[in-house]
Amino acid sequence: MTETSSQRWAFRSRFRRGSFGWRSSRLAVQRVKEAVAEIKKVARSDPGRGAEGAVLFLERVSPALEEVDSSSGALGTAVYNAIYALVPLVAGAAVDAKTREGWLERLWAAHEADAIPYIEVLADFWGDLCVSEEIAAVWADRLLGTTRLALSPDRSLHGHFHGTSACLSALYRAERYEEIVELLSADAIWPYQRWAVKALVAMGQKAEAIRYAENCRGPWTPDRDVDELCEEILLSSGLGEEAYRRYGLRPHRATSYLATFRATAKLYPGKAPAELLSDLVSTTPGQEGKWFATAKEIGLYEEALELATSSPCDPRTLARAARDFADTHPAFALGSGLAALRWLVEGYGYEVTSADVWAAFGATTRAAAILGILDATREQIRLMITAEHAPGFVAQVLTGELGG
Repeated sequence: MTETSSQRWAFRSRFRRGSFGWRSSRLAVQRVKEAVAEIKKVARSDPGRGAEGAVLFLERVSPALEEVDSSSGALGTAVYNAIYALVPLVAGAAVDAKTREGWLERLWAAHEADAIPYIEVLADFWGDLCVSEEIAAVWADRLLGTTRLALSPDRSLHGHFHGTSACLSALYRAERYEEIVELLSADAIWPYQRWAVKALVAMGQKAEAIRYAENCRGPWTPDRDVDELCEEILLSSGLGEEAYRRYGLRPHRATSYLATFRATAKLYPGKAPAELLSDLVSTTPGQEGKWFATAKEIGLYEEALELATSSPCDPRTLARAARDFADTHPAFALGSGLAALRWLVEGYGYEVTSADVWAAFGATTRAAAILGILDATREQIRLMITAEHAPGFVAQVLTGELGG
């Protein structure tokens, strides 16, 4: 199968050199996603043809985007995600060696010409793209000489080579692990050094791999990357408790506290939710209240209330909890509502309005009524707002309801 395949790709006409102008970032992101979807759809019924489409796209994407303003990072992320999705299609296609070698030559030419660069990360997957140890060994030999110069401790020889990662990846796929470790001196950058860590693991030297990774820490090495790699090594060795203790609480930060909890819990299913939550909370001192929603979501209501009163928590989040749990867990709802009012009184919350105050008050008093302690709760709230600093926004809203 060659580039002149009979498959008619819709993306082909959209990805010509300079197809997208300076202000076309959003359109370019959309077109990248459409191209990946088209290729994956074809690959489901014809893997070889889908892989050919992936190679064609990777050849054309960088020249097509070279004039686009990519400063927001969205376009670079879209291309990275495309590479991450398409590499398995190319690697997984059952094609003969001649076809695969042809694909590699085309991808190498595209990578060499990648001026921005958009497909630089493709080199990290080079061993996967080679598939066989034999093809990987050929590529490793082809790139080794220049890679040695690029990684040389001799500053007169040392320099950047776009194929360094490809060489290390090919050596790894060819199972030439000792050469990887020998190539990498102490001052190599982490994206290269991590190949030495992987090579040591492959040679069964897991303790040495962790020591090597730890020694790579520094201002230009992402701690999270080191943590994840070392954690993975310990987990693969059946040392779950050590992995948890040394690394488990650091590398799984996600877009929310709940997502962080779930990502960590997935790796450590034996950990009791309360223990895991407590350990995660301890990593963010002074921000305990931000874990309230996580504790609520996993059913740890007592812990949630403790967190909500330990440090500032978003009053709207607390008020919603009071509203949603009044019927099923009225004691928790009451505690959440009182905490919401407390933080409102103390001035927390973004662009707070009277509607926010009434929402917290209404949810709190509803829960109190269900518990049969409405009068006591209203008095508790009245005392709370009378302690508010003048002019007392919450007091202004609720004084008519509670009395001066």
